[in-house]
Amino acid sequence: MTRIASLLSTTCFALFACQDPGNGSTETEATSDPSTSTSTAGPTTDAATTDVATTDVATTEQPTTEASTTTSTTDDTTTQGVDTTTITTDDTTTTTTDGTTTTTTTTDGTTTTTTGDTTTTTTTGDTDTETTGEPSPWDGEPLPDAPDGEWQWVPFPESQCRDGSSAGIAVRYGSGPGLMIYFQSGGACFNAATCNQNAKSFGMASYNNFVQNAGGAGIFDDDAPENPVGDWSVVFVPYCTGDVHAGAQPDVEIDGIAGTQQFVGYTNVTHYLNRVVPTFLGTAEHVLVTGESAGGFGSAFNYDRIVEAFPDRPVTLLDDSGPVMSDAFMSPCLQQHWRDIWNFEATLPADCAECFQPDGGGISNIIPYLAAKHSDQRLGLVSSLQDQTIRYFFGFGLDDCAGGQMSGATFTAGLADLRDDWMEDPAGTWGAFYLAGSQHTWLTPSFYSAQTDGVLLREWVADLLAGTATNVAP
Repeated sequence: MTRIASLLSTTCFALFACQDPGNGSTETEATSDPSTSTSTAGPTTDAATTDVATTDVATTEQPTTEASTTTSTTDDTTTQGVDTTTITTDDTTTTTTDGTTTTTTTTDGTTTTTTGDTTTTTTTGDTDTETTGEPSPWDGEPLPDAPDGEWQWVPFPESQCRDGSSAGIAVRYGSGPGLMIYFQSGGACFNAATCNQNAKSFGMASYNNFVQNAGGAGIFDDDAPENPVGDWSVVFVPYCTGDVHAGAQPDVEIDGIAGTQQFVGYTNVTHYLNRVVPTFLGTAEHVLVTGESAGGFGSAFNYDRIVEAFPDRPVTLLDDSGPVMSDAFMSPCLQQHWRDIWNFEATLPADCAECFQPDGGGISNIIPYLAAKHSDQRLGLVSSLQDQTIRYFFGFGLDDCAGGQMSGATFTAGLADLRDDWMEDPAGTWGAFYLAGSQHTWLTPSFYSAQTDGVLLREWVADLLAGTATNVAP
């Protein structure tokens, strides 16, 4: 068990929770309308929804795959008037249809098929090929099928929320050529103040809330002709671990919070990808990795392994309101606290040597790391110039983690530093879309109306997807 001393600023007293499409339950249970997000003098607070039993939403149970021993199974079926007999023994399948025998044998990733007098040998995804390179580690059961345009909940019993309950993902298939993997927002948990406003579970009530509200709004709107990903398939990754989807640290104690906390967001994503990748690897021509707030950070921290899981196609990163600023603005002591509590040492890319600095800083080096490693892809950041919620978040690191309130001018300077000094090379890989004001998150609440200097956010996103990354600012 890991015990973390509380890092709590006495001056950062406002309640903190990011704009959250589809809330889970927090340490202090409350209800509010999650479809509205208002920027005021303090951080926006979207209260949680307590999970209750529901009966009006279909749930698709996760298929169970069991390891097999030497077994012989015979199924006699009749399909459209054709008699078919299938016998499966170990790795060999023999099918007889109208007197024609087809034998398929799979050994070490090689499939040999014999039909009549013809024998064909092919290789599967378990061997190296010219198009896919190394074998894919993502070999789980594909997700269940469903009609296009309908949300379905796929439970993952092996996943864990912060309180130890299980979660899952929401999936909506589309008719378009792409796949959007979206990481949900919802604050963070690293001391009593932040944990008390961060979702600790995500059940059916949270799922219903998401589907009925944010699931059809903004970038999720599949009826808006202006939406460049409107007809794409969507995987919605809920947020209930408090670690910006990037933790691998179970059983942590937080001063002032009851019980142990499961900071295993990164581990959960591993479970999800094990089924998401086999489902879409052969059909998704383009993948968009995105998220808002905590999900914006999560999209950046998980991007490297997702782009490697989907080779030979565009995999675009769109980080909304999750700016990974440099040490001058995101203090090393705060970064060290996150490393300790969430185990970033195990989840940041191991080959990003500059991401691991002796003083705890250096996480911002993931920005040039991703650009250099994936220079053929397009990466984007969206943020308001004085985002009040992220300023509150970063404020815990001020004055050597004594805490304070980061000013709007300091945050603006941090965004300029990020764009000009960390995203500039290779040119044209990263792009930034900055907006005036202090609003927090844009893709769900303001995707179609937000604009800067006459450029609409949705048009900038469409250009990013088309391969052009530009910098836009007031």
